[in-house]
Amino acid sequence: MAGRSVLAIGAHPDDVELGCGGALLAHSGAGDVVTMLVMTGGENGPGVTHRRGEQAAAAGALGARLRWGGFRDCTLSPDAATVQVIEQVLEETKADLVYVHAPDDSHQDHRAVSAATLSAARRHPRVLHYQSPSTLTFNPTVFVDVTHHLTGKLAALRAHASQVEQSAMVEPDAVVASARHWGAQARIGFAEAFVPTRMVLDLAPVPRTAVPTRRTDRTRRADRPAKVPAPRRTAAAR
Repeated sequence: MAGRSVLAIGAHPDDVELGCGGALLAHSGAGDVVTMLVMTGGENGPGVTHRRGEQAAAAGALGARLRWGGFRDCTLSPDAATVQVIEQVLEETKADLVYVHAPDDSHQDHRAVSAATLSAARRHPRVLHYQSPSTLTFNPTVFVDVTHHLTGKLAALRAHASQVEQSAMVEPDAVVASARHWGAQARIGFAEAFVPTRMVLDLAPVPRTAVPTRRTDRTRRADRPAKVPAPRRTAAAR
């Protein structure tokens, strides 16, 4: 996936960092172009006057470009307007891989963003859902090793100072515990976990040198299409 375009979508400031901040750092380190699309300004949460500046700082810490969806907190719905905004950013970024909220979530904005993204990315080959503190059902089968990126993820979350200070959902100890839990599931140190809607593996093509260059009688016979016997004519047909 190196050199690819990655798009991470969240309903509010800090959603993306919580769900896939470590994976985004890994993408940035691998040379991928990372874009974060934050659909609202988190107007109904604590520290509203600081949230846009905090989000910009967090995106910088992850090496990501920042885009805003322009919607208002707690008013999102998976309608044509929401889908259109996501489609536009998908087209502009030429995203190869999309991260977004898990669909089964108790927060209506998270559900709306997940549903709208699935519509907008209906033709994309790689869509992964991340976990939020309000996620309900979550049974991941894809894991990203964030052992070497957990410190950077915590630094990005600390940029959301108003949330760290006033919201138990952004508690650093809980973030580390979650990464350790998923790491144990993945048989590695620390991990972020994802549920795929689609995850197409882009494997390298077989080198042409691996194909035999000398055609033997046996390979020539194998290359020929099998002869299909002519249908037998019955007495009635005659």
